[in-house]
Order: sequence, then structure tokens, then C-alpha cells
Amino acid sequence: MGLQSVRRGKSLHSQTYEALRASILSGELMPGERLVETQLAERLKVSRTPLREAIRQIQQEGLVTDDQGGGLRVVTISVEDAEQLYDCRIALEALSVMGACQYATEIQLKDIYALVLEAEQQEPGKELSSLQQLDLDCQFHRHIAEASGNRWLTHLLDQVFDKMTLLRVQTTQHNPYVLDIREEHRRIYEAIAQRNAETATMAIRSHLTASKQRVVQEVKGLLHKV
Repeated sequence: MGLQSVRRGKSLHSQTYEALRASILSGELMPGERLVETQLAERLKVSRTPLREAIRQIQQEGLVTDDQGGGLRVVTISVEDAEQLYDCRIALEALSVMGACQYATEIQLKDIYALVLEAEQQEPGKELSSLQQLDLDCQFHRHIAEASGNRWLTHLLDQVFDKMTLLRVQTTQHNPYVLDIREEHRRIYEAIAQRNAETATMAIRSHLTASKQRVVQEVKGLLHKV
């Protein structure tokens, strides 16, 4: 949705919230960027009231934080944050793949495989952007969570994924190749399709541990540049 003016229809607060949230998770508003109410209200074509309500809701979700000057900024993920977020994902997604091995339907498996193929079948000169890769990565992991049949697990992962999206936006802006998902995703899918929970768990742990090392190293490098 981005920072286009919101259209009247459903709740103005809801539309403002969705537009602002999308702009943060897409990287249109970058980590560390200050939120200036007058500018945002003008770009969204809304008054201060729905904008402030939307900002308050996004702040409660941990996507925006106070800065030292009394204003608000988009959250910047620290090295410690990155490590802890990945630790949460490793624990949650181990449960996710075990559940998917047991409960995934054939239709769900086909949907997951379609995402694997989409990531692999990139033509020369038509490679996916870092944001498109990020979207594919999130879809892949969320489809597996949904296939587990555990709605609480999916809910918890959604909260982690939002912060992970901020983290990936923060790192892929400087290194588009920090996402290297194709072979790793195929191994995870194949283990789930074979209903092999042990192999699937090992594959997801290996995938996320490797991703953690790449991304944490990238965050450390960014901090040294500051």
C-alpha cells in the first residue's frame, strides 16, 4: 500500500495504520528514520488524529520506538536483537516443520513447492529484487507454519516475522545477497514432502543458523560504518 494517500471506505484509522505499516515493512520508511507527523499526514492525506492512532498501534507492535529527542523513529534492529529473533525462529520453526510433516495436505505441499520453484527459476537479467526475495522467503515459512495446523504457532511467528522483515530490510539494502534461500528451501520442502520430521527439523535448523550467521555479520558490519 505504501505512503499513498488513503482512500475513504473502511475505518480511516485502519487504512492509515495499514498504509503506514506497509511503508515500514517495505523499507519505504527505513530503520532509524524519524516519523514527522506533518509530513506523514500530508503524504497520506489524513488529519493528525487517525495518524496518531495508527502510530500508537504500530508502536505497540514494536515497529516504532522513542528517540532521544522525544520523537519517534522506525526501529533499528541491534546485533543482540538479531541473535534473539533468530533463536526464537529456530525454536518456533522446528515445531512448524514437525507439524507440517504430520498435517500438511497435498494442496499445501503444492503451494510450498510453487514457492520453491519461484525462487529457483530466475532468468538471467530478471533476478528478483531483495524485497521480492524477502517476500518469497516470508511466504515460504508462513505456508509451512499454516500447514502445521497450529494457529497459535502461526500467530507467534507472524509477530517475529514483522521484526525479521525490518532486520532484512536493514541488511539487504546494503547487501542484496545476504538472502541465499534457494537450495536451503528445497531441502526443507523435500523433507516435509517425505513426511520426515527428523530431517525437516535438521534442515530448518541448518537453514536458519546459516541465515543467522550471515545476517548478524551484516548487522555488525553496518554498526561499524556508523
